[in-house]
Amino acid sequence: MTTKKADYTVAFASLKQVLGKVEKRLAVKTDTKTEYALVTKSPSPYPQHKGQPMWFGCVRLGKAYASFHLLPLYMNPALTKTIAPALRKRMQGKACFNFKDVPEKDALAELKRLTDAGLKEWAKQKFL
Repeated sequence: MTTKKADYTVAFASLKQVLGKVEKRLAVKTDTKTEYALVTKSPSPYPQHKGQPMWFGCVRLGKAYASFHLLPLYMNPALTKTIAPALRKRMQGKACFNFKDVPEKDALAELKRLTDAGLKEWAKQKFL
């Protein structure tokens, strides 16, 4: 089966819906056809990195896949250990998952669980 650019666009839209469910607690940094990014609100007392709001997550549409980045994973090894094996196969680096096709319902549910857990952890750390 040959994957088409349209498949990546549908994957991007599906992944954006997952991340978009936590938008109210964060600030939208970017919302375009190819990128959707959420960061901490600013100004202080919200945490910053080098004077800029901290990235929470991002969905990007690339040339060969759609990617879902979830920065709380990078900061929380215990949460990373809970990633389901099927989703772990899509992992690139410490906080990114790549999709060359439309994500399965199980993958979307797992990303939602991880996103909610990451948001809960950031709230506990007073990052929100």
